[in-house]
Amino acid sequence: MRSIASTPDRLYGAYIFDIDGTISLGEAALPSVPETIACLRALGRRTVFLSNNTTRNVAAYSARLTTLGIPTCPDDVVNASQVLVRFLTREMPGGTLHVIGERPLIDDLLAAGFNLSCRADEIDAVIASFDRTLAYAKLQLAFDAIRGGARFFATNADRYCPVPGGGEPDAAAVIAAIEACTGIRCETIVGKPSPLTADFVRERVGLPNGECIMIGDRLETDVAMANQAGMASALVLTGATSESTARDSLIRPTYVLRTLRDVLPERYQ
Repeated sequence: MRSIASTPDRLYGAYIFDIDGTISLGEAALPSVPETIACLRALGRRTVFLSNNTTRNVAAYSARLTTLGIPTCPDDVVNASQVLVRFLTREMPGGTLHVIGERPLIDDLLAAGFNLSCRADEIDAVIASFDRTLAYAKLQLAFDAIRGGARFFATNADRYCPVPGGGEPDAAAVIAAIEACTGIRCETIVGKPSPLTADFVRERVGLPNGECIMIGDRLETDVAMANQAGMASALVLTGATSESTARDSLIRPTYVLRTLRDVLPERYQ
């Protein structure tokens, strides 16, 4: 069967990297990643890291990347928590929330002036996210609040987060549970592939979309967002997507990479 792998023949001004399944798997960097990032930086290219995962804040992500051999400041990291904060600040500044998510997301929302409540009649919006502490009581409060008129938003719709040996159920499972019991569809999902995230990261990079390339391991988030925004897209086959899945998909990346090193044109490898 013919390989669909392809390598860029040019450099881009900015490289936007997904993290889980692209840069790292679990707590380890994937092969060739630190060297590839170092090469791009030495060539004067902007490198930004973009994640839908809200179980770490940007400071924790920058520290983790630095530990993996990729020195990174918080300003070079964007995650769905930041996009959600900006979205909610425009929609309902100072609103009262019920968050099905982990502590880093909750802390980001509290720091931005939002409030939390355990009373359904006080809740303006329910937020669904990746939550490894999910319990029935959280679902019950979401049900009561939404049935009482609260709005329903989510950070992301990833089905699972890649980890060594498999994956962990992600925010899509939480969204599905709430939708199933309430009969109400999630109103807005802010993370990749949403234009809300594309706009946020474009502003952070400070370059036109045509000078940017998004590299990730998921067709439905990383590649779809880049394609819709007019960025180049590169699918790397180190995480959630196999070559056969990519071959059969209607979502077509600009490039397909076997490892992250393949994002470099051959003359720089």
